[in-house]
Amino acid sequence: MMIDPPNVPWRGRMWSHLASDESFEELHAFARAMGVPERGFDRDHYDIPAEFYDDAIAAGALPVRSRDIVVRLRAAGLRRPKSR
Repeated sequence: MMIDPPNVPWRGRMWSHLASDESFEELHAFARAMGVPERGFDRDHYDIPAEFYDDAIAAGALPVRSRDIVVRLRAAGLRRPKSR
């Protein structure tokens, strides 16, 4: 499990991305355990508000750079880019 720093502004808040390079099942289970609503799932990651960043790390998410999430998702075959 990995999370990037909260550096995406949206709707007056800063957001992180929570992702797994193992499986979507692992990602969904982790998010459920943290109480993250399913509506936070976006193709291959969950959008996590900045105030939950430290909680995600305490629960076992590895802090990584945003670019690392993309690289690791691609390597694992789990990247789902936006449709064009």
